[in-house]
Amino acid sequence: MKGPAIFLAQFLGDSEPFNTLDGILQWAASLGYKGVQIPTWDKRVFDLKQASSSQAYCDEYKQKVASYGLEITELSTHLQGQLVAVHPAYDLMFDAFAPEELRNNPQARTDWAVEQLYFAAKASQNLGLKNHATFSGALLWHTFYPWPQRPPGLVDAGFKELAARWKPILDEFDRCDVNACYELHPGEDLHDGVTFDRFLAELDNHPRANILFDPSHMVLQQLDYLGFIDIYHDRIKAFHVKDAEFKPDPRCGVYGGYQSWIDRPGRFRSLGDGQIDFGGIFSRLAKYNFDGWAVLEWECCLKHPEDGAREGAPFIQQHMIRKAEKAFDDFAAVDTNEQLNKRILGL
Repeated sequence: MKGPAIFLAQFLGDSEPFNTLDGILQWAASLGYKGVQIPTWDKRVFDLKQASSSQAYCDEYKQKVASYGLEITELSTHLQGQLVAVHPAYDLMFDAFAPEELRNNPQARTDWAVEQLYFAAKASQNLGLKNHATFSGALLWHTFYPWPQRPPGLVDAGFKELAARWKPILDEFDRCDVNACYELHPGEDLHDGVTFDRFLAELDNHPRANILFDPSHMVLQQLDYLGFIDIYHDRIKAFHVKDAEFKPDPRCGVYGGYQSWIDRPGRFRSLGDGQIDFGGIFSRLAKYNFDGWAVLEWECCLKHPEDGAREGAPFIQQHMIRKAEKAFDDFAAVDTNEQLNKRILGL
């Protein structure tokens, strides 16, 4: 595992040092981070279209990042991936994710999003990256709680269409030798293991359809996030280190009651302030030889983001495990002796 790293999306802003690439890179490096995950929709820090077509741009970009002692962990198209599949009920709310000239034009918005994912695959290849972070989008989310009951075949049709939209994109990622890693997230059609499995089945287990593991979304859904690693470790190619808590409440449950984050039973927290067993997570990922980046994603309803970022690097560093190269009892080992083994077995 590599790290600590930080996702820059939540820290970009209009004031220094968060409004320029140089400023935010210097800031991240000063806190002890070794890598940065780049949001590709913010042109203050990245030009996705240019990166997809210009090796020179990518070489210069990597050199700039390296000049601060940092590496690029992954590119992110969370906002663009969301727009690959949008149910009409969410058109107005998601229009802000697209360029202004595409708003109120769902088909143009979807076409733009798909093109962005193609750019992202090629840009990742040009930067020498093997993994990419994104969302799946959603056609079925408005039916997640079945009342009125879903008509027969609806879910099958939804996943068939979602897979049809992503199949050519995933083929492009395959041509570029890059994994598309879906963050399993409420609001997306891919939000847990069951939905990811349905998606894979429609794609004939496409090798480039993989997972960005973020345990915070599993806590809020009351999923067994350690067991999830046991099942899906072969598909986990990216990792957001984000904390959360769920405190049962007599008046409100997992849906949040339309309340602000600070009042919900399930809340995102800064690292170490929530309930997630990161010791267990890092141990599981080490067991399965996860070789990607441990990337802080800061989202907290209480703590200031700069404090969360400052505390995040040492928190991740303390949890990272350098795997042993030999067993602890090797000092007492003996060479294989077939006759001795038979005698011990009474044979």
